[in-house]
Amino acid sequence: MRAKGKGNSPAAMWRDGGRNVRLSMCLMGLGQLCYGQIGKGLLYLAVLALAAAYFVGRGFEDLIGLFTLGTQEANTWLGIEGDNSVIMLLMGLLAVAAAAFLGLCWSANVRDAYETQKRCERGGRPARFQEDFKALLDRKFYKTVLFLPILGVCVFHILPIVFMIAIAFTNYGGSIVPPKLVDWVGFDNFIQIATLSRFAPTFGRILLWNLVWAVVSTGLNYFAGLGLALLLNKDCVKGKAFWRAFPMLAYAVPGFITLLGFKFMFSYGGPINGIITGMGGRAVGFLDIDAKWIARAIGFAVNAWISVPSIMLLATGILANRDFSQMEAARIDGANAFQQFRHITLPFVLFSTTPVLISQFIGNFNNFGIFFFLRGGLYIDGYFLASDTDLLINWLYNLSINNNYYSIGATISLVIFLITSLLSLLIYTRSTSYREEDTFR
Repeated sequence: MRAKGKGNSPAAMWRDGGRNVRLSMCLMGLGQLCYGQIGKGLLYLAVLALAAAYFVGRGFEDLIGLFTLGTQEANTWLGIEGDNSVIMLLMGLLAVAAAAFLGLCWSANVRDAYETQKRCERGGRPARFQEDFKALLDRKFYKTVLFLPILGVCVFHILPIVFMIAIAFTNYGGSIVPPKLVDWVGFDNFIQIATLSRFAPTFGRILLWNLVWAVVSTGLNYFAGLGLALLLNKDCVKGKAFWRAFPMLAYAVPGFITLLGFKFMFSYGGPINGIITGMGGRAVGFLDIDAKWIARAIGFAVNAWISVPSIMLLATGILANRDFSQMEAARIDGANAFQQFRHITLPFVLFSTTPVLISQFIGNFNNFGIFFFLRGGLYIDGYFLASDTDLLINWLYNLSINNNYYSIGATISLVIFLITSLLSLLIYTRSTSYREEDTFR
């Protein structure tokens, strides 16, 4: 039969596939065996046998456990071991991953049989196992190299994220922890943080403050770093090497050391209050329970101290590639320094640093350390297990780690992911880095 379909689409393989292709659809590796590709066919059959042994041994049970999350609650007094819902959830996700991997292998097996059919129709012969192996070390070497990294990403990154997302749709947390059984609750956790009096007011206040913090701190750090870079590019500045190296000292010191140092500086017994009391004044509670905007302002300043040097270095390298003829032409046309910065320098730097600016925004939105080290542990009236300087990531920590509200914490994590991903995509797709890629080439 002459292949009429174009490409290796499922429709083309189903319509134009011959007997061996259909045999591969029915039993993985059978089509390769019929083509005389013994090694490859046995390899596919071995994968199928291992998958069958896994699913018969415990895979199907894990898949069922993913939906039920257990049916027997443990009772130590009666000696009943019971089901661990969290472990069943994790093992169920692993079973789903195993099923997806088996599906990919089965698809690859059918696609390989179809490619062999087309090769034979063109007058060729089926590839030998040695030829396929050599291709994995030459023409398809990228697949060989990327297999382990992709597997690691799936196991250590994607699986925990999926697990966290799944936890957001359960009632896991509070008094509902193993050995008690956990149940699926759908969108109840999202409804709770949006409507329940215990969570909703705190969520709204912290979300608003989190957005203000992320926007203001990102803008402050970016323009402060850019301003320092522009200043140090001036010919009138002496000792540029020293002034460039000096901010890097703040960047080189570990962040939590810097934060603890600033916490001591602004404490009641710190040097700043020592100076104030030495001059006859009263000690100021810069980070006290009622120091709302003072503590927030200190957070902005400390975050700038830590983050500005990296922006300065990045901007310095970009500014070195400016087209100074444009600046000279603008100066001749009568543009002042601010107009040159607004219409020439800023668009040029923004074009190159938009992805970095987005990553800075996400980093600031999820900046756990700033207020955890400066003011962590405070619970203020009007906030449920939080303070007026806590970000969503800090509240998530207080809820899940300190107070066992794991499902609510997972829900907040999912909300953070949705907010940061949507804002990042929106900003990037509207930026000149995306829409006018060839502008500064």
